[in-house]
Amino acid sequence: MLSKRLLSLDFLRGFIMVLLALESAGLYSIMSHASEGTWFHYIAMEFHHHPWNGLRFWDLIQPGFMFMAGVAMAYSINRQRKEGIPWSASFKKALRRSGWLFFWGVLDYAVRKTGLSFELWDVLTQLSFTMLVAFLIFDFSVRTQILICAGILLLTEVLYRFTNVPGFDQPFTDQHNFGNYIDLLLMNKINSGGWVAINCIPTAVHTIAGALVGKLLQSDRTDKIKMLLMWSGICLVAGFALDWLHITPIIKRIATSSFTLASLGWCLLGLAFCYWWIDIKDHKKNLLFFTVIGMNSIFIYLFFEIVGHRWFNDYVGAVTNGLMSMAHFPQLLMDLITCLTIFALEWGMCYFLYKKKIFFRL
Repeated sequence: MLSKRLLSLDFLRGFIMVLLALESAGLYSIMSHASEGTWFHYIAMEFHHHPWNGLRFWDLIQPGFMFMAGVAMAYSINRQRKEGIPWSASFKKALRRSGWLFFWGVLDYAVRKTGLSFELWDVLTQLSFTMLVAFLIFDFSVRTQILICAGILLLTEVLYRFTNVPGFDQPFTDQHNFGNYIDLLLMNKINSGGWVAINCIPTAVHTIAGALVGKLLQSDRTDKIKMLLMWSGICLVAGFALDWLHITPIIKRIATSSFTLASLGWCLLGLAFCYWWIDIKDHKKNLLFFTVIGMNSIFIYLFFEIVGHRWFNDYVGAVTNGLMSMAHFPQLLMDLITCLTIFALEWGMCYFLYKKKIFFRL
């Protein structure tokens, strides 16, 4: 079994975190507002979630995050077994990690200006479930895990189509679907944007698939790229066919089976390319920019989600905008400089931690 570090995973994890950090700093909102009425607006909108039925680039970020978590988990479990750590100890570690993910995911949404709130829509909350499921079936055969994934997607279809709860019996209609009903039961509220907590069920497929890919990449097989491309093609065709044939629409906000398959196909394709380019073709230069932030992904995510949104961004903005307004900078330039300053400071924190070999793990 191969055990060397998967640099393409480090890059992709860092790439996703860089994109999320820039989103938190406000770059994509600036892009979309500044480009209205121009051709660039269509590109800018790719960095925002699709309002309902459709697929944009930004809709692939959370699936990518959960997929990469599965790949990393496979490497972690393999390392633990080489060190002789028993399954029971690994299970306790996985359970503890899921508990912390759930805690931080709830905390991210808990503190509001109006008081405390209990919500289950954060990606970390979703990941706490999908990671545990992927761990529990990790030792099953590949065929069995694929069948479980198919069963999960079939269960999703059944729940949305055949539960027929009054008022929530429209499978793919915002505010009137089964996911909204479960949110009422769990949180006594419905997300105005259409997000639902039970997205953790279908998106478990992303993490399970990531773990399967992690095992594949550590194996001695010589057809790894071919396997990744084959499964990418199967998932893309299946996902988009379900949408185009008007069977199940691609809807990220409720993670329909077609969305899960299509997004997984893109995740597999992205990893296949990066694995070929970085780990096989040995193009390893200039990865530090992404690796620095990817190595502390949990820390920086919690920082810009909790500290950034509630204090840091406004504080930095008050300083930069105050200085630039004295020099009569145009508003768009001020916004861009403030955004990039926030990101640079966050990247700098990650670089400091990287140099000090301080890595936050759950």
